[in-house]
Amino acid sequence: MRPLVVIPARGGSKRLPSKNIKPLNGQPLIHYTIEAAREVFDDSIICVSTDDKKIKQVSESVGLNVPFLRPKDLATDKADSRSVLLHALEYYKERKKYEADVIVLLQPTSPFRNANHIKGALNLYKNDLDMVVSAFKTKSNPYFVLFEEDEKGMARKIKKGNYTRSQDCPTVWELNGAIYIISARSLIRKQIHELSNVKLFKMDELYSVDIDDELDFLIAEHIINKIED
Repeated sequence: MRPLVVIPARGGSKRLPSKNIKPLNGQPLIHYTIEAAREVFDDSIICVSTDDKKIKQVSESVGLNVPFLRPKDLATDKADSRSVLLHALEYYKERKKYEADVIVLLQPTSPFRNANHIKGALNLYKNDLDMVVSAFKTKSNPYFVLFEEDEKGMARKIKKGNYTRSQDCPTVWELNGAIYIISARSLIRKQIHELSNVKLFKMDELYSVDIDDELDFLIAEHIINKIED
């Protein structure tokens, strides 16, 4: 396995400004992911992909070199993750003569994902897979609590099932955004949502907090002292 670790950290965040470097318990949010990655991988294959000079500076303040600033077309809120990952792959191939066959995507908004989680997901990955992705057991079970409106504005269950109690529903897993281990070959051929040969790395809900807005951040601040390595 020749991995490339990509930590994508765009500067513009509308829901929670500067969230990737917002201090959590006195430490910039992105540092938690950098620390976890460094416990598993060498700095030379850890790539913080950002368009923002401040994020670059904060990332480099702990001694990690940030090799580039993203091009402008990958710095908008419409830029997709696949394009960002392919850019990093190509950069390392062309500039550093390092051709990765696996991308380890670690989003900086998952501060409680740690090195043991990353190692566990890596152990699940096999060459015949498209991807290993982290998930937790969801409370929002589509057999019981998730609805959409039909053309008449009437509520309809997203997934049908004859269940009268939520505990009788099949277990459903929700992606938590913490870890994606993706075959480079598969990513070059397909969009991430099109990958079908996928295994789940199952995590506890406590470690699955994904910070997207102010409420998520408040939750993270509340539970951070309860997390044990």
